Amino acid sequence: MIDTASLKLLPNMQDHNCFGCSPVNPHGLKMTFLAADEAVISRLSVPDHLCGWNHLVHGGVVSTILDEIMGRSAVYLLGRVILTRSMQVDFLKPVFTGKPIQAEGRVLERVSEREAKIEGRLYDTDGVLCARSTGTFALFTPETIRKLKFMDDALVDGLEQLIEADGAGSVK
Repeated sequence: MIDTASLKLLPNMQDHNCFGCSPVNPHGLKMTFLAADEAVISRLSVPDHLCGWNHLVHGGVVSTILDEIMGRSAVYLLGRVILTRSMQVDFLKPVFTGKPIQAEGRVLERVSEREAKIEGRLYDTDGVLCARSTGTFALFTPETIRKLKFMDDALVDGLEQLIEADGAGSVK
């Protein structure tokens, strides 16, 4: 588990409704992100309304956290916008609502200009690995997204600003 004391806070768009990272979605996780040399980290606590059984974080929420950290890792470390092609999650230990957790994402391999393999890990407050994931992600430049028109221009502009503000692309 990476120590977060000396990490850089990454900017976030303020006007979107993403369940994982929007600061304004009242039902979301409100994830924020910190940059390490070759990783992106998020510290959060999952609210009680996202439990499965008896204060255990629902597995779909754990998967969402891992997907978000892997996606933001691609934005910061590769300077690309992503879409998840596939992901595998291993649930190792229970994750509890209301308790601090730390998610970490790293690029495992840049397969090509358009694809990367990324890893996500989720730790509890004691540094115990609770879940891990690997995913295959399609990589896009903002220009390509504009051409394909699967996101509106305002969202693409915001993502482009994130890439530029992050100083992204350290693993290119």
